[in-house]
Amino acid sequence: MHIEVVDSIETVPAERWDQLAGSGNPFLRHAFLHGLEVTGCVGPGTGWQPSHLLLRDEQQRLLAAAPAYLKGHSRGEFVFDFSWADAYQRAGGAYYPKLVIAVPFTPATGPRVLHDMTITRAEAARTIADGMRAICLQQGLSSAHCLFAEEPEALEQADQGLLLRLGCQFHWSNANYPDFDSFLAGFSSKKRKNVRRERRLARQDGASFDMVPGHRVTEADWQHFVRFFTDTFHLYGNRPPLNAAFFRHLAENMGEQVLMAQARDADGLLLAAALLFRSETTLYGRYWGCREERPGVHFETCFYQGIEYCIRQGLQRFEPGAQGEHKIARGFLPTATYSCHWLQDAGFRSAVADFLERETPMVHQYMQDLNGHMPYREPPTAAFDRPDQALS
Repeated sequence: MHIEVVDSIETVPAERWDQLAGSGNPFLRHAFLHGLEVTGCVGPGTGWQPSHLLLRDEQQRLLAAAPAYLKGHSRGEFVFDFSWADAYQRAGGAYYPKLVIAVPFTPATGPRVLHDMTITRAEAARTIADGMRAICLQQGLSSAHCLFAEEPEALEQADQGLLLRLGCQFHWSNANYPDFDSFLAGFSSKKRKNVRRERRLARQDGASFDMVPGHRVTEADWQHFVRFFTDTFHLYGNRPPLNAAFFRHLAENMGEQVLMAQARDADGLLLAAALLFRSETTLYGRYWGCREERPGVHFETCFYQGIEYCIRQGLQRFEPGAQGEHKIARGFLPTATYSCHWLQDAGFRSAVADFLERETPMVHQYMQDLNGHMPYREPPTAAFDRPDQALS
């Protein structure tokens, strides 16, 4: 077997890539990754240069793959290594470019090494890890990083000598709730009243809410959403990483896995919207924007509409995005996330390993402390057990 590096996912037939991805994770679909490339969201001038890793056998059959990029910066990753880059560069090294296995601008968990049934996940992970190291050595790259991998895959990468880093997000788990009221019934009285108050505030002045499948979103609503999304980034002084062409690509090619939570005012005009994605088991919250700020509208659009959708559809989990301790009061609980890192310089690798040895128990303690603020009278088993299973 050997590793091949390609500078566009277009070189891989969509059907074959999706067979390897297998899980139904929307962000690993050929259509999503190809959309980023053809609309210029990644590629020249973006700091995200596609360098996908393909594992082939002697007959050139594709056995495994990993979405990978040469990075000229650390933006859009959500696993923050800015301090590592600063330290390495102050010591005289060139931290960039680096190799990253990830989905650009997407802090959602999922497989990172995609493979078919002719090779085990452990074998694929080992070979991809060997390939990452070889590429770094051949091209003089400082490091390789695998971000937001699922726990079993992260452990296998760690077995191959990559450093394991623990992170924390806030996820919701479905304890087979028949409806939203049953979900709220598990809250303490005060927290339950707060949620109901937020939902009433969101609907004052005649506002209404709906979850619309991507293929049913009108062109006018897409235009409004893109403006809302762009304005949100500009509000915080950031450049939007995605453009209107990319969102049109999603609507045309992934409509069955795309959802838009819409808020409309009393006149039926779009007031706010959040874009979400789904697999067979999980809902992912990603992008948000609004025409104007109104009490409760953000929480209703980004969180409560998603929870209700998961309950109706029988989805097991809701990942609403990165960070956000305010999510705890809405029923999302601390959940461990994982990334894996290989650094070429032995001295720097030792320093980062020491840092992670001290950081990991702090992340554990952070999650444990936050569990003390959960809104539930009794912890829902499916959601609460996950942090305790995180690596020590």
